[in-house]
Amino acid sequence: MDKERCPWSLSHPDYIEYHDKEWGVPLLGDDRAWFEFLILEGFQAGLSWLCVLKKREAFRECFENFDIEKIASFDHHKIKLLMGDARFIRNRLKIESTILNAQRVLELQRQQPLWEFFWQFTEGKPIINHCVTMATVPSQTALSDKISKELKTRGFKFVGSTIIYALMQATGMVNDHLVSCYRYQELGG
Repeated sequence: MDKERCPWSLSHPDYIEYHDKEWGVPLLGDDRAWFEFLILEGFQAGLSWLCVLKKREAFRECFENFDIEKIASFDHHKIKLLMGDARFIRNRLKIESTILNAQRVLELQRQQPLWEFFWQFTEGKPIINHCVTMATVPSQTALSDKISKELKTRGFKFVGSTIIYALMQATGMVNDHLVSCYRYQELGG
């Protein structure tokens, strides 16, 4: 018998794979992975997450496997190369914000790791929501507003509250699997 999943994941095999293996799993101790999610969530703005998932490997290639130091040093020549690469989402503002955000992460890392920066807002524990239907899953919260504001104060771009809430969901800061979904219980619901 097939396991019950969140309805959003059922429309495509890539969604099912992402839902079952990554979405909502607490991500600790890996700044590179955190940076990848931060950038991918920003690129997703205005598009479907499926579009981003399908191009994820191309993103990894184009952005040097999300190596923060390498991306922080990208220049105009590299931007031009990326704008000509049809394998991923060619949006100049989002590419430039990726470089800027890498530079901001390097500054932040002088104080603390990126993953610790985010987890401090929940005192290192996932927030467990008890959503019964997709209509009850929020797209932003007071906490995502707070984190977004802090990031903007630090000079980050493409970090609006909705993007940050999606990041919180993806990295397991919040468990928004529906209570009927098998992953809800597995992830501490």
